[in-house]
Amino acid sequence: MTTSLFEITAEPISIEAVVAKVVHANAGAVNTFIGTVRELTKGKKTLYLIYEAYEAMAVKQLQKVGAEIKEKWPGAEVAISHRVGRLEISDIAVVIAVATPHRAESFEASRYAIERIKEIVPIWKKEHWENGEFWVGDQKETTYYKTGQPEVE
Repeated sequence: MTTSLFEITAEPISIEAVVAKVVHANAGAVNTFIGTVRELTKGKKTLYLIYEAYEAMAVKQLQKVGAEIKEKWPGAEVAISHRVGRLEISDIAVVIAVATPHRAESFEASRYAIERIKEIVPIWKKEHWENGEFWVGDQKETTYYKTGQPEVE
């Protein structure tokens, strides 16, 4: 397993390994966010997902998220692993571990991390349903799931 703090991987993610990257003597709290593949999204039954990433840029953007967290929450340590490839229902897609001196900052920084990942990291998912499939380029999934149709410019 790599020791990089920020990674895109095709292998299953070890929660314990990601947490081990951020634990340190001054950490009073370690918060983890574990994103998994859900079966139902807005009433559609998902069979599986395919994640793809522009890996070099995705890692740089994950590093940027980590730097932003360290600036906003001094003393924070961050590690993020995101999986690509075919993921089945309940598979782990992303693990974020944030260690801070106090618990409130750890929760806040973890929430910040997942929202920023969805905003700026070039990762796409293709949802495979019982009756079709769709590439979700906007990880916030706003347009398609509100209207049932992909956004058209």
